[in-house]
Amino acid sequence: MGLPPVQPEAELDPSDPYARDAQTFPRLSPAMAERVAAYGTEERLPGGTLLFRRGDRSVDFFFVLEGSVEIFDFGPHGEPNVFTVHHERQFTGELDLFNDREILVSGRTGTDSRVVRVKRADFRRMVSSEPDIGELIMRAFILRRVGLIRHMQGGVVLIGPGHAANTLRLQGFLMRNGYPHRLYDTEADPDAGGFLACFELTAEQLPVVIALGERRVLRNPTNATLADALGLTETVDPQHVFDVVVVGAGPGGLAAAVYAASEGLETLVLEALAPGGQAGTSSKIENYLGFPTGISGQALAGRAQVQAQKFGARLLISRPVIGIDCEQRPYRLRLEGDRSVLARSVVIATGARYRKLDVPDLARFEGQGIHYAATAMESQLCQGEEVIVVGGGNSAGQAAVFLSRTVSHVHVLVRGQGLAATMSDYLVQRIQSSPRITLHTRTEITGLHGDTLLREVTWRDRATGEVSTHRIGNVFVMIGAEPNTEWLQGCLELDAKGFVKTGSGTDGHPLASPYETTRPGIYAVGDVRSGSVKRVASSVGEGSVVVQAIHGFLNPVVH
Repeated sequence: MGLPPVQPEAELDPSDPYARDAQTFPRLSPAMAERVAAYGTEERLPGGTLLFRRGDRSVDFFFVLEGSVEIFDFGPHGEPNVFTVHHERQFTGELDLFNDREILVSGRTGTDSRVVRVKRADFRRMVSSEPDIGELIMRAFILRRVGLIRHMQGGVVLIGPGHAANTLRLQGFLMRNGYPHRLYDTEADPDAGGFLACFELTAEQLPVVIALGERRVLRNPTNATLADALGLTETVDPQHVFDVVVVGAGPGGLAAAVYAASEGLETLVLEALAPGGQAGTSSKIENYLGFPTGISGQALAGRAQVQAQKFGARLLISRPVIGIDCEQRPYRLRLEGDRSVLARSVVIATGARYRKLDVPDLARFEGQGIHYAATAMESQLCQGEEVIVVGGGNSAGQAAVFLSRTVSHVHVLVRGQGLAATMSDYLVQRIQSSPRITLHTRTEITGLHGDTLLREVTWRDRATGEVSTHRIGNVFVMIGAEPNTEWLQGCLELDAKGFVKTGSGTDGHPLASPYETTRPGIYAVGDVRSGSVKRVASSVGEGSVVVQAIHGFLNPVVH
């Protein structure tokens, strides 16, 4: 029931969602089935009836009363591949039922069937009004998406050199947006040649993204082009005015979206790349309240995104904000690609980015040896090799510990005399006790060497002046923070480092909210805010608290 023919059941990994049949493909009780039926319309359908097709938007939710519903994707030659079958008192759907993106899979009745069709608006009402059913559905949808990603079902094929910057860019974009895909590395995978021949591609055209069902080939697309082609973006009326527009989908922005949407404010989130922000690149966050075993930044962001969408927030990804018209109300935010949105209030949650190394040839090796994230993708890329992590903060510590599981050795380079002043003690202790990690204090990189890829790194001991060159091809840079505020273009008052000043007006008098900027109705939370604590928990706290100030601004009390 529900298990795809990927591997024999006895060999299934316990962490595989498809091994957790009762949660991934739950069968509702008869009482729950009656309650679900009340939200939809019963239909009798002959076997083979197409219920929804990959690429559709706003599809309905189907609950099986009798018969079955088959879920399928397409193989390399366009043939349907059924990988899940829903039976009596089971239901269709996965995370895209909470948004208006193009769905990943197709569905049809397997036999003559009796189903309950629940329209999208009624589905949202059901999830909200029936919390016990909603919890089962939410858990199942999350696990099903994880299963699609793990088994590379309903997604696309990415073909290209595994170490090339554009291959890594596209792979990272797909991974961070939770889009199923299979990578064929032309440097290592013998099956890649068959795909190149099948689609008449040459090495010069790589990397490419292929949607197998439509046999559509995208040659080295930009992130925005890929997002549009895969239906990851939603259409927004440029004349429609949202109550709240949140710029940035990091922890602070997602928290603001969850609380704003759950309190009835029409909310839109704009994100340049993928949910999670800088925190989304963290391999594991272990000191976030409520997760005693830790959680990856990407998983935390993914859950928060679904939570916001459950309450009705909309999310536009791969849509960088390039400017804001501050002199008019409602505010108009200008997006890349000659688009714009209108907002009664704005939450700036664009966060910060890691500073770049001041070393020759850095740009040449970015994405081809120089990395600003340490996720499973990068870990696999440098498996068995020596790597360098530059930085003394928690992100650098998490990266060093995470990478030490798969690489041969991690060299942590810091300019200071130690880690105690900048890193949480639990990470310091792990670094000191790990035989695979060496800390180099008062050390800086002075040279990068290679051809198309980084091959060697030179560093200098600032205490002794000793210079040494090492055969290392991957450097993880996690130093300092620069605010993502260029797009504000003089709209708001910033501090000397470019972070948004909040809590006081241009005359120095305190404002009603500590998160209010020098423009009414515009707020800043998280790492982008001047004086903020650069921690995930504090960003979430600020994002949740700011909604109270937004309510006060949108609905002022008249005395």
